[in-house]
Amino acid sequence: MPQDSITHVEQPVEAVTARVGDSVVHSSKPRTPYQVLRTLPRDATPAQQDSAIQATFQPAEIRYSSQPDTLHLPGHGKGVKLTDIDIPIYYEKTFFTQSLQQAGKVSTIYGMPGDPVPYTLHNDNVMTSLLLASFVVTLILLANIRSFVVHQVKTFFYIPRTDNTFMPETSGELRCQFFLVAQTCLLLSILAYFFTQQFIGTTFILRSDYMLIGIYFSMFVAYFLLHALLYTCVNLVFFNSKKNVQWIKTLLLITSVEGVILFPLVLLMVYFDLSTESVIFYFAIILVLTKILTFYKCFIIFFRRIGGYLQIILYFCALEIVPLAVIGIALVLTGSYLKINY
Repeated sequence: MPQDSITHVEQPVEAVTARVGDSVVHSSKPRTPYQVLRTLPRDATPAQQDSAIQATFQPAEIRYSSQPDTLHLPGHGKGVKLTDIDIPIYYEKTFFTQSLQQAGKVSTIYGMPGDPVPYTLHNDNVMTSLLLASFVVTLILLANIRSFVVHQVKTFFYIPRTDNTFMPETSGELRCQFFLVAQTCLLLSILAYFFTQQFIGTTFILRSDYMLIGIYFSMFVAYFLLHALLYTCVNLVFFNSKKNVQWIKTLLLITSVEGVILFPLVLLMVYFDLSTESVIFYFAIILVLTKILTFYKCFIIFFRRIGGYLQIILYFCALEIVPLAVIGIALVLTGSYLKINY
C-alpha cells in the first residue's frame, strides 16, 4: 500500500541515477520541481510529490535591500525603500478592527480601492447649509416686510391715473429686496450648474464644483446689474426720471419674486431628483410668466399713453430678449470652456 511520504520512494532525491545502455549516469541534485517529479515513480501520490518537493527545496526568507534605488527616469525623484511605503487606511482597517473579540486577529487587507462616490448636490453639506440658511432668512425677511409685499402685489396689476404708484421704501425694505435678488442669482447659478452637468459635462478644470457655481453666480450678478444699467441709459433718453425710477423698482420686485418662485424648483431638483424634463418645463413656465409680467408693466409705465405697439415690441426685444439670449450663450460657452475634454 503506498505511503504519503518520500521515505518509501524507490529512487532517492539527493542522488539521481539513470541507466543509459550499459553505463550509469549520475546526475546532480535536482534544481527544478520538474526534475524532482521525474525521479518519482509514475504511481506516486500527490502527497508524495509534495513531500518530495518540500524535502528538496527549503524556502528562505526574502531579504530586500536596505539601500534606496538610485536608478530612476529623468524628471522623476529617487527611489525609496520598500519599507517606507505608506499603506492606505482602507487596506489596514476592517469591520472588526474595533472589536475586542477580534483583537490581534485582524491582519492587513490588501486590495484595490473602490470607485469614489460621484458628487451630488444633495450630499453636499455646504450647499445644504446655504439653502437652509437662505430659506430661513427669506421667511424672516418676508415676515418683516409683509405690509410692503402686500401693497406691491395689490398695486402691481392696477392701472393708475398718475405715475405715483409706488410707496417710498425704507432702507430695510430695500436691503430685503437686494437680498432676494442675490438669492435669485444663487438659485439661477445652481440651475445653470445642473444644466451644465446634464448637457455639457461633469469634469472641469476647476479644483471644486463650488468654483463653477461661484462663476455662474458672478455672471448672473453682472447680468442683472448691466441689465438695470442698460434700462437706465435708454429710459433716460426717451422718458423722464420718475418713470425710470418706477421701472427700476418694478424690475427689483419681479426679480425678487422670481427667486422666491424658483426656490421650490431648486429644492425638488436637489433633494428629490426631479427629472430633467420636469425641471426644464417648470423653469420655462417661470421664465415665460416673468417676461409676460415685465412686458405688461413696461406697457403700463412707458407706452400706455403712446399707443405704439411696434415701439414696445422693439423696446422689449432689444432690452429683454437680447440680453437673455446673451447670458444663455455666455453660460454655455463658459461651461464648454471649463470642461475637461478627454
